[in-house]
Amino acid sequence: MPNPPANALDFARSIAHDAGRIALDRFRQPQDVRSKGRGDLVTETDFAVERMLHDAIAREFPEHHVLSEETAAGTALDGWVWVIDPIDGTRNFVSGIPFFAINIALCHDGEPVVAVTYDPNHADTFSAQRGQGVWCNGEPVRASESPTVQASVFGFDLGYEEQPGHAMLQLVGRIFPGVQSLRIPGSAALGLAYAACGRYDLFVHHFLFPWDIAAGILLVQEAGGTITNRLGNAIDVRSRTVLAGARGAHADFLRWQREHRGELDLPAES
Repeated sequence: MPNPPANALDFARSIAHDAGRIALDRFRQPQDVRSKGRGDLVTETDFAVERMLHDAIAREFPEHHVLSEETAAGTALDGWVWVIDPIDGTRNFVSGIPFFAINIALCHDGEPVVAVTYDPNHADTFSAQRGQGVWCNGEPVRASESPTVQASVFGFDLGYEEQPGHAMLQLVGRIFPGVQSLRIPGSAALGLAYAACGRYDLFVHHFLFPWDIAAGILLVQEAGGTITNRLGNAIDVRSRTVLAGARGAHADFLRWQREHRGELDLPAES
């Protein structure tokens, strides 16, 4: 795989911070909100941030393409492609909940090589480059070493579709109280970033898109964690499900899932 441009990581951090300033300036302010489906919202801020990111990438890397949630979801993943979510956690953003992120990854033929997840409310910048580790606010971080599900803080999210959400609630109902605690962040990007830095020991999601997970895949891998689809198979940016976190807890969860498979209405892995 070719190396990314020398300035790609610094550039990704810079534009993520610029995007975060736009989001914070408009947070809890009146604005146009539209529904794309049950619980799936888009705001004028999503579009404003996405336009800014597209323009910045076009100026700095005119030969690269962009895959983004709101205006360029159909971009192919061939060659150098920036995969971006202007606001991951739009439902939180609309509700005034200060937990959302700007999610940016540079991929080559679908493989993430640079990643930035920026939480502007808490000034947390999670970043990685393939082969160089992970940083949170400039300090190196590692995934948790929790050995079991029982010893883990278990993060999960529901998504917007009824069946995957129902399956997740069923799973959580079966596994509780066999965990330390449960957390629903409302942002898959931050759920994966938290799995990368050990704030969550495990993070599970059953309904994802490339812009949700491209950055998180690299963050968790470079942090020494394990990240797969829900079946334990290799993950890529097209995977719809994710299981990420501590190596031991990840293996223990797969064992638990196999033992309880007959009790779980799990979604298909496309």
